[in-house]
Amino acid sequence: MFTGIIEEKGKITAMERSGDAITMKVQAPEILKDVHSGDSISVNGVCLTVTSYTEEEFQVDLMPETVRGTSLRDRDVGSYVNLERAMAAGGRFGGHFVSGHVDGVGEILSKKADHNAVYYEIGVPPELRPYLTLKGSVSVDGTSLTVFGVGESSFTISIIPHTLEETVIGEKDTGDVVNIECDMLAKYVEELLQQRFRTQETGETLSADFLKEHGF
Repeated sequence: MFTGIIEEKGKITAMERSGDAITMKVQAPEILKDVHSGDSISVNGVCLTVTSYTEEEFQVDLMPETVRGTSLRDRDVGSYVNLERAMAAGGRFGGHFVSGHVDGVGEILSKKADHNAVYYEIGVPPELRPYLTLKGSVSVDGTSLTVFGVGESSFTISIIPHTLEETVIGEKDTGDVVNIECDMLAKYVEELLQQRFRTQETGETLSADFLKEHGF
C-alpha cells in the first residue's frame, strides 16, 4: 500500500528485455537506506518487488502483464521514474490509498501554465472515466493528485511548482503516456453494488458467506 507522495526520482540504469518481460535497475540512493530484498516499491505508480540491491540501485522484474498494461514499457536507460516505498504503519498519510495496481494508461492531451500552476488534461479509456470525480483523488504515475475538471473522456489536474520539480510529471508533455490508478474506494463501492444487484436478480442474499465466496 502506498500514499502517492513521491519520495525520490530514480534513474533507470539498465533494462534487459526478454520478449514481453523486463529486468530493470534503478539508481535511487535515498530510498535504499533501509531497503530489503522482497520490499515493495512503487515505480511510476506500479508496485514492484525488489529482487536485489546495492547502496546505489535496486533491481526489479516486470512480468509481461505489467509491460503490456503500463507506461513502463516506454521507459529506457536514462529515463527518470517516480519512486515511493510502501507506506509505514506509523507514518503520516499525506496522499490517498494507492495500491500500485495500475488501472490503465492515459495520454496527455494538453499542458497549460496558469501563474504558479500547470494544468494537464489527460485522456483516459472509457472504462476509467466513471471513477474520476471532480475534487476526487487519482494517481498519475504514482503521484496522488486532485481532479480539477472532468470531461467525457478526460480529466484535468493542476500541478504546483514543488510537484513539477520533485516528480516526473514536470518532464511530461502533450502526447506522453502516464499510468493511471483510480480511487480504490470508488472501485470497491461499485463492485459491492454490482454484487447486490446480482443477488437481487438471482434471489441470493448478501451475507458474509456470499462475500467470502466472491472474493471479499
